[in-house]
Amino acid sequence: MQNNNSRREQSAPGNGILCQKLGYAFTQPKLLQQALTHRSYAPEHYERLEFLGDSILGCVIARYLYTAYPQLSEGELSRLRSNLVREETLATLAQQLDLGSHLKLGEGELKGGGFRRPSTLADAMEALIGAVMLDGGFAEAEKAVLGLFVPYLEKVDVQTLGKDAKTLLQEHLQARRLALPTYSIVATKGEAHEQSFEVECAIPSLRISTRGTGSSRRNAEQQAALAAYQQLGTTS
Repeated sequence: MQNNNSRREQSAPGNGILCQKLGYAFTQPKLLQQALTHRSYAPEHYERLEFLGDSILGCVIARYLYTAYPQLSEGELSRLRSNLVREETLATLAQQLDLGSHLKLGEGELKGGGFRRPSTLADAMEALIGAVMLDGGFAEAEKAVLGLFVPYLEKVDVQTLGKDAKTLLQEHLQARRLALPTYSIVATKGEAHEQSFEVECAIPSLRISTRGTGSSRRNAEQQAALAAYQQLGTTS
């Protein structure tokens, strides 16, 4: 087990690259290491940091939305916040950081593809934010959060954030009178109680084929649909 993990750590990009993408350099490397450690790997893992990061994330996003969108009602602000801090969004941002390649996972999680599982990536993102808070204070954590989320917000339509990816993709295709996508399971991994699904989203008329992974078929379909929708945004 340890040999497998050791080889993985050696092959992963240096944490300096992660810090550079995050825009924050840790003065206490131990906090960063804890934020990257899954409970399957060591007793000192990231779950407590995840708890802290979740609270910080909600606070920072709420304050930013309140200031940046004065025209929105309380209900609209709540919708925006809930969609920004949900698993899918956090996993997407984690993928931009290539966070999965830095995670320390136990042998079972590693073989089960835990480093690309959306729920794991989202949890690690929150832990990373919590670690920044403990290392540098709230202002640095806020800076790191906004450094990730503001560019993301600039690329999306805030009016669509309350809708899931499959709905957005369907509406986009229907508006252009194109055939709806088809979803099919490509692979199923892991034990019955902790499976990981890989799903393909295909739009033959546009020659688009994307894949997504998730702890359920529905989550995997959403990830695949999101990838397809984002691809449409770059080609339409």
